[in-house]
Amino acid sequence: MANIKKTKGVIGILTGGGDVPGLNPAIRAVTIRALREGYQVIGLRRGWAGAIEIIRDKAADNSNNYQILTEDIVNKAGRTGGTFLHSSRTRPSHVTKDVVPEHLKDTYPDEMNDLTPEVIKNLDFLGIDYLIPIGGDDTLSYGVRLFQEGIKVVAIPKTMDNDVPGTDYCIGFSTCVTRTIQMTHDLRTSAGSHERFLVLEVFGRYAGFTAMLPTMAGAADRCVIPEYKFDIEQLTELLVHDRFRNPSRYSVVLVSEGAMYEGGEMVFQDQTTDAYGHKKLGGVGDLVSQELKKHAPKFNNGRPINVINQKLGYMVRSGNPDALDSIVPMAFGNLALDLVLDGIHGRLVVVKNGRYDNMPIEVVTSTKKLVNVQEHYNTERLRPRYSSFEMKPLLIMTSEY
Repeated sequence: MANIKKTKGVIGILTGGGDVPGLNPAIRAVTIRALREGYQVIGLRRGWAGAIEIIRDKAADNSNNYQILTEDIVNKAGRTGGTFLHSSRTRPSHVTKDVVPEHLKDTYPDEMNDLTPEVIKNLDFLGIDYLIPIGGDDTLSYGVRLFQEGIKVVAIPKTMDNDVPGTDYCIGFSTCVTRTIQMTHDLRTSAGSHERFLVLEVFGRYAGFTAMLPTMAGAADRCVIPEYKFDIEQLTELLVHDRFRNPSRYSVVLVSEGAMYEGGEMVFQDQTTDAYGHKKLGGVGDLVSQELKKHAPKFNNGRPINVINQKLGYMVRSGNPDALDSIVPMAFGNLALDLVLDGIHGRLVVVKNGRYDNMPIEVVTSTKKLVNVQEHYNTERLRPRYSSFEMKPLLIMTSEY
């Protein structure tokens, strides 16, 4: 047993997957409340990686794998972006031979190894009573596995893609939308100066929320999303029309990284996959730009139209959190502690129909959260569909679960 003084109990917390603004405020919220309720808080470093690399020896140096959290530590980090606990896309149930920790290589010599038994032993070594993972559907899917193995898990959803099932909102989404709107408006000056199409590729993986909400807010004329295969000539004709109607003679389209046009497939940077089996998306904005340039003369009296093509990438997930991603993590952290104090586990804290709540954690793996094309996407206009906002949730497009 590690030399850790237990009080009411010990709470472990980690952040996994991609970084987003709002992670540090969530860690702060959990820690401050937990300490004041008489718990000790241990931050597992580098997501699930820290959980598998711990050496169960009191004399071992595990500073790279976990740290005891204090109010001073979390207060300093709580106003900043990213995660001071760091992150990874490690999946303990699928660890390849080359990344098995050195002290476990003799025990796990296979090409693919399930290190879940080690994770459970390591959590016990640290004396952790409750585990609070903060992550997207990949990170939290392993949280479901641990819950099924008997670990007391309370999960917090985060992802700029906003695609964790069961919740209307995930930490990081608002800042992503805010940044996308801001940078799109900034790039308008160049597009207008040269009378071009402006093509912006945005993150989002297999869900189109990160393209839909900024477009609805007026950042773009059109958007294309993974949930609907669009016609490139239709998009070109619409953008030519938008450009003609604009006194500055430019038009804007947001392209979700997972979008596909008819006759094409999803575009990947390469064929390698991460621990969760995902290939890295990226490059569809380049293809859309080429096709727009190719087809534009057909709808512009034979005259070409040039393109400004920009991948927003990590700019939308970097920096400090906006107001919503400072407030929601605080609420999620306190919701998680409410469940711990009530002895409840196996839950995901959520926003549902504009109100804070919690759901069974299994919702993460039992369904997918995608844009409802029929309800929210106008396939004729290639932009969000809406008629009345009365009694709609705050962010309009929410989890259907």
